[in-house]
Amino acid sequence: MKAIYFMRPTAMCVDAFINDFKPKPKYKAAYVFFTDYCPDDLFDKMKKNCAKHIKVCKEINISFLPLEAQVFTCENTEAFKSIYTPNSQDRDQTLETIANQIVTLCATLDEYPGVRYKKYSQDSALDYGNKLAELVDNKLARHYELDDNSKKKGKTQAQLLIVDRALDPVSPILHELTFQAMAYDLIPIKDNNYEYKLKDGSKKEALLNEEDELWVKLRHMHIAEVTGQIPKLVKEISANRDEKKQADGNITIGGLSQLMKKMPGFRKQMTQVIDLAEDLMSHFQKNVEKLCKAEQDLAVGADAEGQKVKDPMRMLLPVLLHPHDTTDKIRAVLLYIFSLNGTTAENLNKLIQHVKIEDESGYILNWKHLGVPILSTPSMFSFRKQPRKDRSDKETYNVSRWTPVIKDIMEDAVENKLEVKDWPYQSECPSAWNGSRAVSARQKHKGSSPDDLRSGSRLIVFVLGGVSYSEMRCAYEVTHANKSCEVIIGSTHILTPRGLLLHSTVCVCVCV
Repeated sequence: MKAIYFMRPTAMCVDAFINDFKPKPKYKAAYVFFTDYCPDDLFDKMKKNCAKHIKVCKEINISFLPLEAQVFTCENTEAFKSIYTPNSQDRDQTLETIANQIVTLCATLDEYPGVRYKKYSQDSALDYGNKLAELVDNKLARHYELDDNSKKKGKTQAQLLIVDRALDPVSPILHELTFQAMAYDLIPIKDNNYEYKLKDGSKKEALLNEEDELWVKLRHMHIAEVTGQIPKLVKEISANRDEKKQADGNITIGGLSQLMKKMPGFRKQMTQVIDLAEDLMSHFQKNVEKLCKAEQDLAVGADAEGQKVKDPMRMLLPVLLHPHDTTDKIRAVLLYIFSLNGTTAENLNKLIQHVKIEDESGYILNWKHLGVPILSTPSMFSFRKQPRKDRSDKETYNVSRWTPVIKDIMEDAVENKLEVKDWPYQSECPSAWNGSRAVSARQKHKGSSPDDLRSGSRLIVFVLGGVSYSEMRCAYEVTHANKSCEVIIGSTHILTPRGLLLHSTVCVCVCV
């Protein structure tokens, strides 16, 4: 009997493989497929022990998860602990593994991008992005040293930006009010499964993924717009599927009912999203709305009228005095500290006591290990916040004024406006954005419009330490606004606010 081995190129996997053939082979022959690049020492070890049994040995470059059309992850939640825990013993190995995963993504997309990274000050310990950029660039050069025609592959029209979680500590902590981000923040969704109740009291599970066209069209909308858009989107999707009989006119409730009878799949999708939207609105009206104004004022540094916040404590106090959940109070305290670029030890201790987390102060203190100023000490003077774009002319909701920093970075990168001193090249990028047609990390939907198959260059953004749903949304928004460039965003893992707080107290285990 022959055997197919599909495995990661690790010492443990290779040793297990060798054990299958020594001293007596279990199989007549082996067909080996590695998820990514196999180091020479492991390859030589296999060759030495099992060469005569191996019929095929290939590297197939799939050591990443294409989560959405423009989102990928390394599925490595432990990376947060490995990278940011002081004196971590496996930081270098973790960065090495992540670099290999990024290279397999580039290989899958057939891109050889120029690599850039966010540079911090000379005395900053935040050099993880720099280290990762160097590893990725070296591995890309090696991977593309020779192509199938034994010719060296040149750089493609793509950029790879590597950023650190410290670039924007605000976005993953805020209460975000777009549909997807809000859902994963406030509702217990596990493995993209949302549980909802039917009218008869029975429970059903909905899978929120790329196969649900209605979810895909709604997920980046503000919660205030979701329910009003559902009938319109159902009509639009049905037209794309050639299921709609009426060519013109607004869809009526009666027409919608008939449509649902003919399309049971839509009826299920509508039930799911309406139930989810109602659940989220209940959370918003009960608790979140009160938090959002204070959070937005602290994050933006100005109120809804554009007046600068002179005393952030006045924004924070109502949150602390209200019987909010402890986690919500911790989030507000962090936003307060971020707004000041660090606070005094005396003030910090008072805040910790007020929230009653003396035994769990790591929720706040451990952020310093990410390079985020918590205490306003001289050692933190070198930390400089990313300059923000003025978006005051943009129409938005008062409770949703904050824009993730990553969106500014994406826009500047697409327009070739990133400062080289802040974003140095690990290797040179192409001077012009005029590459071949961009192809997403996932297959497009059957109903994709011609705009979805955009031509132009590609920007790949990798966030070390986790990416939030609001930051994922930015990749789609910038792509939509710039038809000449597709933006893909990826990270070690996907963050929710509660998940990030858990990382900060459990994964980074040293409080000083």
